[in-house]
Amino acid sequence: MTDTSKSASSAAASSMWGGRFAGGPAAIMQRINASIDFDKRLYAQDIRGSKAHCRMLVKQGILTQADGDAILAGLDTVLAEIEAGSFPFSMALEDIHMNVESRLAELIGEAAGRLHTARSRNDQVATDFRLWVRDALDGMEKALQGLQAALIARAGEHAGTVMPGFTHLQAAQPVTMGHHLMAYVEMIGRDRGRLTDARARLNESPLGSAALAGTSFPIDRHFTAEQLGFDRPMNNSLDGVSDRDFALEFMAAAAICAVHLSRLAEELVIWTSAQFRFVKLSDAFTTGSSIMPQKRNPDAAELIRAKTGRVIGDLNALLIVMKGLPLAYSKDMQDDKEPVFEVADTMELAIAAMTGMIADMTVNTEVLAAAAGAGFTTATDIADWCVRELKMPFRRAHHVAGSLVKLAEDKGCDLQDLSLAEMQGIEAGITEQARAVLAVDSSVASRTSFGGTAPANVRAQVAAAKSRWL
Repeated sequence: MTDTSKSASSAAASSMWGGRFAGGPAAIMQRINASIDFDKRLYAQDIRGSKAHCRMLVKQGILTQADGDAILAGLDTVLAEIEAGSFPFSMALEDIHMNVESRLAELIGEAAGRLHTARSRNDQVATDFRLWVRDALDGMEKALQGLQAALIARAGEHAGTVMPGFTHLQAAQPVTMGHHLMAYVEMIGRDRGRLTDARARLNESPLGSAALAGTSFPIDRHFTAEQLGFDRPMNNSLDGVSDRDFALEFMAAAAICAVHLSRLAEELVIWTSAQFRFVKLSDAFTTGSSIMPQKRNPDAAELIRAKTGRVIGDLNALLIVMKGLPLAYSKDMQDDKEPVFEVADTMELAIAAMTGMIADMTVNTEVLAAAAGAGFTTATDIADWCVRELKMPFRRAHHVAGSLVKLAEDKGCDLQDLSLAEMQGIEAGITEQARAVLAVDSSVASRTSFGGTAPANVRAQVAAAKSRWL
């Protein structure tokens, strides 16, 4: 740093911190203390909050109309410069708040210094950050609605497409692809609900809390809250500047959603493998190998699976930052923004990629149908038949079905390939009617209980989901 830049830095610091500090910070202090490299993302929210504060000060007679008009016009100019990419951000001014205020002073002079009346950077950043997270919540919720729309559309197409349902990744009972996809519709719906709940709790304004104790000026916090779209001002000024539970709740909801995306991504990785071939992704969402020309790698799905760890890690990082802080504000809280920004950016990308893959995938219905009956997946159906028709206790029926499976395994055939005589050798009451329930389509169609996989159920679920979520 040159002598000239040191002098400029010292002057900026002295002006910012007031008369108590005669000199400027050491270079390393300036680096660790500055947040402008990342908190400049808050510029729109910072200017919006300053405008609301300015209007309130004028309304309350704390500022003159002339100063208020000059401040509002100057803030519009600052906003235009930032959006045009011509704004001169300075690390010496530490953060977005002081960068905006400094530029405002250059534009309108002394009136800029009156904007900070009855306000601290503590309540200013808390307000900016709430506004930013609220916007991120709205954006993520809208993106998840788009993912639900893609899932619902594909579920409708494949309401009757049979496939194996798994437990322990072992073939369990046949289901439909539509039913499987609708499970994720429900998960994503709960994710949207968590975001909506988080937004409702977030939507209180800290503006006017000042540094920590409120202010002696006759401000109107209800006015600024309304101006900024908050439901109400926060009740306690200490709470207003010191808590970041709104950010933590956003990240927690995002982390749960990321786990849902990761589970679906894992299924796409499995389903697209040569060993399964349940679905195929186009070149748009796969990559090739530098050495093996036959490879089509589901990299988009794998990267979504990986990014879940980053989202969870960011949540943990902020939890750890906050866990030992006494009231009210501590500089540790400057490190709240980067993990939140990363979570928002990561989730935006992951949701968009998953939405694209769901719309893009080609479902291999013939492979799914063949796999649906493999592994004796209709064994439960013969047990249920014995309960219904032979009035057999389920535990005994389960034993009968297990014995039939063992016989088929020993013979190297499927259950439906056993002869009636062979089946009656296990249980004399079995009739030809029982053999019919072993067909995959019959098994799936019979699952008519609420929430079950019967194609008629799935079509009803799809219709209901469109009405509920889209």
